Amino acid sequence: MTFAILGEQVVVTVDHKPKRTTDLRRLRNIRENPAVAFLVDGWSADWSALWWVRADATAEVVETGPAPDELAALQERYPVYRDLPPHGPLVRAHVDRWTGWAATP
Repeated sequence: MTFAILGEQVVVTVDHKPKRTTDLRRLRNIRENPAVAFLVDGWSADWSALWWVRADATAEVVETGPAPDELAALQERYPVYRDLPPHGPLVRAHVDRWTGWAATP
């Protein structure tokens, strides 16, 4: 999934990659239960470099796509979006709690 972080907010877009349907299960799940969690990890053969971070959040599905600041953040992370910007829907999640771990401080 493609995402960007803006302060205490995570935005996830549904982009132009081919999909069987636009009625995505993840969007239906969020509409039914807005409590979400994002987990990102950094793996390495060097175990002293392992880490993970988790964001527990409350999300909403925005059918109209990203706001200008959200689009700019997504385009910064994913240059392909500069020529072909995602137009929606978008998941906007307000982070309630961050947790994480690293093998070395």
